[in-house]
Amino acid sequence: MPTCLGHTALIPYMETVVEKIDFKKRNKALYQPPTKEFVLIDVPTMQFVMIDGEGDPNTADSHRKAIEWLYSVSYAMKFAAKAGAGQDYVVPPLEGLWWADDPQSFVDRRKDQWRWTMMIMAPDFIDQTMFQDAVAKTSKKFGAPPTTLRLAAYQEGPCLQTMHIGSYDDEGPTLARLHDEIMPSRGYGFAGPHHEIYIGDPRKVEPSRLKTILRQPVRPA
Repeated sequence: MPTCLGHTALIPYMETVVEKIDFKKRNKALYQPPTKEFVLIDVPTMQFVMIDGEGDPNTADSHRKAIEWLYSVSYAMKFAAKAGAGQDYVVPPLEGLWWADDPQSFVDRRKDQWRWTMMIMAPDFIDQTMFQDAVAKTSKKFGAPPTTLRLAAYQEGPCLQTMHIGSYDDEGPTLARLHDEIMPSRGYGFAGPHHEIYIGDPRKVEPSRLKTILRQPVRPA
């Protein structure tokens, strides 16, 4: 916008807008499966912030602490990526890998027998340096980090998945149908631990309306 009296032109300040990536929207096949139907997908290798543990997730203090650490580290990495690399994103949902010596434990909800890895996906532009910086920052709040806390790649490949709507404790019949009917009828066996992705927030949504992706890695039986 030119000015009179020989003054230099005034150039409007233009703020750089950083696009915020929402991986749930970008990768719909991974995060928006149908309900009441198991579909086959091929899950690519992705990296996650991960923590291992065992025991009933409703009572194990280690499970609560794992979730606190995962979210704190994930948000610290998000803010660092935006400030230092000009990359912004929505922190992806919490996920969990679940297994036990007897898979029937999940159908019967014998939670004290469960082992788990809780995790949150981290974009490819997050590196080990950013992760370690985020851990150091979080340690100032929570103290020493869990011994299994790590940033690592995870590969699943072919998986059957569906969207479960309702309480976590109502998953049993759906999993029983997957294990006893769907997998045998399609000629599949287990190829990895049971995987859940928590789309709904139990602090804000009634149990009957929670959305949880149920995913099972498979291979030809």
